[in-house]
Amino acid sequence: MSKIDGFDAKILEIIQKSNRATSDQIAEQVCLSPAAVQRRIKKMRENNVISSEIAVVNPKAVDRNVMAIVQVTMEREQLHLLDEFKKTAKNHPAVQQCYYVTGSADFVLVVTAHDMDEYEDFTREVFFENNNVKGFQTSIVMDDVKVGLSVPVIVD
Repeated sequence: MSKIDGFDAKILEIIQKSNRATSDQIAEQVCLSPAAVQRRIKKMRENNVISSEIAVVNPKAVDRNVMAIVQVTMEREQLHLLDEFKKTAKNHPAVQQCYYVTGSADFVLVVTAHDMDEYEDFTREVFFENNNVKGFQTSIVMDDVKVGLSVPVIVD
């Protein structure tokens, strides 16, 4: 991972809020030339400091009304079985996020669905049809108080 400086940190702060900010707008805020901003952003992309640039879609605007946080416990923690579950989670469109975690559960998933019937179909497909899933516990999100992927950038 490449070392970032104060200018990079300021640029990252700006583009995490809106990646539609132009080089000119960013340059004005960080006191660099637009060309310098473009070079720094290009370098951060190449070094995987910036790993993705995406549009964030409001789930309710596309009729994804159910958001579930699911803790999944596996029967056996054999590497090939864990990798198989990771692959399933990565490839399933309803899974927004999947974390392999420590603690009482093995995985935590953030899952979206149109309604509870669709969520039930998801559980049948992903959990009940997988012989290595020992159990799962679902918490349905009542209010999305804070949703985001921005990371605080602190320079030493």
